[in-house]
Amino acid sequence: MDESRKIAAILVADVVGFSRLAGADEDRTLARLRALRSDLIDPTIAVHKGRVVKRTGDGAIVEFRSVVDAVRCAIEIQNSMIERNTGLPPERRIEFRVGIHLGDVVEESDGDLMGDGVNIAARLEGIAQPGAICVSEDAFRQVKSRLDLAISDLGETKLKNIAEPIRVYSLQCGNAIAAKATSLAGVATSVAPALSLPEKPSVAVLPFQNMSGDPEQEYFADGMVEEIITALSRIRWLFVIARNSSFTYKGRTVDVKQIGRELGVRYVLEGSVRKGGGRVRVTAQLIDAGTGAHLWADRIEGSLEDVFDLQDRVASSVAGVIEPALRRAEILRAQRKRPESLDAYDLYLRAFPIAFATTPQIVDKALDLLERAVGIASDYAAAHALIAWCLHTRCFFSGSADDVRLAALRHARIAIAAGGDDATALAIAAFVIGILERDYDTAFNGFAQSLALSPSSALALGLSSLIRAWSGDDATAVEHAEQAIRLSPFDPMIFCPYIALAYAHFFTGHFEEAAAAAGRAAQANPGFSIPAVLRTVALARLGRKEDAATSGRRLQELWPDFTVSGFAAQNFMIPERLAMLAKPLREAGLPE
Repeated sequence: MDESRKIAAILVADVVGFSRLAGADEDRTLARLRALRSDLIDPTIAVHKGRVVKRTGDGAIVEFRSVVDAVRCAIEIQNSMIERNTGLPPERRIEFRVGIHLGDVVEESDGDLMGDGVNIAARLEGIAQPGAICVSEDAFRQVKSRLDLAISDLGETKLKNIAEPIRVYSLQCGNAIAAKATSLAGVATSVAPALSLPEKPSVAVLPFQNMSGDPEQEYFADGMVEEIITALSRIRWLFVIARNSSFTYKGRTVDVKQIGRELGVRYVLEGSVRKGGGRVRVTAQLIDAGTGAHLWADRIEGSLEDVFDLQDRVASSVAGVIEPALRRAEILRAQRKRPESLDAYDLYLRAFPIAFATTPQIVDKALDLLERAVGIASDYAAAHALIAWCLHTRCFFSGSADDVRLAALRHARIAIAAGGDDATALAIAAFVIGILERDYDTAFNGFAQSLALSPSSALALGLSSLIRAWSGDDATAVEHAEQAIRLSPFDPMIFCPYIALAYAHFFTGHFEEAAAAAGRAAQANPGFSIPAVLRTVALARLGRKEDAATSGRRLQELWPDFTVSGFAAQNFMIPERLAMLAKPLREAGLPE
């Protein structure tokens, strides 16, 4: 097995007393842990450019490019857990221990890491206090000048099965440092220029705080925010930052001025949701990100039966403050059709965070929830669209039979027919039809309807850019991809528009730009093979034979049974374009 050595920042974390928590209530504990992974842990790791090497039951081993990124990630997660545990009795709290070390590791061909670098990080995690972060002296040396929080020097410490004692430092997270955690976060943003404001009014809707006292209701608060983002996005003159970027601030204490600079927006909306006793209370406030001034605040209450009306009232109120001359017709256009059954809506909200996974077992869980949702509301376009997406994932990642492809197309067409005013459903359905059937006319019509409803939809623009590149419309592919990246710069799915850019630049002969875009896509999703395909062909066309061969070997690591003929036989783009990719793949030494 091929292996290589390198220096890496390794983070190891696990849940304190997981066996006790699971023994007391296994179902609730596992549900909470899964929610934490999808809503907090995995997005935070992605933002800080980490790679999950492996899951260890209740924990994980994560590789980072730098100690700064690793520590920033750990601080954000630990501080978020303090907020999430507020109000819970000690025996029900989920708390993490974290160990971080900078050292030598061995990377195997499958991406697994071994060696002292991993072992020391694991031992540091074992001695950390609940909610704390233990770092080795080698790691601490990289960040000590950038930290402004409580630090305990634990001195030379003998770690189990480690030959020599190691000097250990403990970083204490909590309320005392919550306001200063951004000092370290500023390391990354200080070197990058602030994004310029777009010409039209711009807003970022931050995750609302769940005040219900039940962590399992987190999905409801997040769903409320998503509906507000969607309603605002459908107002044509408004520039709205996508959910996946604004949700990277979930659980973080960050000054709104900093958020405005990082996202390039003029306004920030924040608030809270309290759900209980059959009623919902939404508190929201709109802040000028340039001055910090509060422009508007309100508290809106209602019964659960009127939850969708509450969402629209909040969205309309914010829109009215940002643009006093807003026409009544535009407010009405932001009203969105919802399924009649709230139960179906709950099922959809629970499925949404896991529907975009690539693991068949997780996708199957999302499918179960979504099929129950359409069983309750048969014309629920958003649920049908997500079912189509999940089935398309099955086709591409697990080689499912043709009946799965046909089922995906059937649900996608139901979503197109029923989702006339649901921009997200239209975009997802259009993508599935475009990739599985190459029915580009239907796909383009679906994207056009989606973007007419929601011009700020990074999801629609990103998916559209891929279909445009595969169909031969390179100019529009580049335009839509660049818009998607601008609208959602921290999006976990940002690799999609970067892949579209790589395709479009390659097919138009801009090979340097294609290689760069493919590299960005690979950074955003290191385990995905298509960026390696695109980087290999671009490097081959540039005449960089050694680099192309190296990229080709990386492709084979990610896709062990890859063959040029098998790739050229794929049916997701026009044959002429696949043929253009086949020749440089052969030149790079990939097997026929």
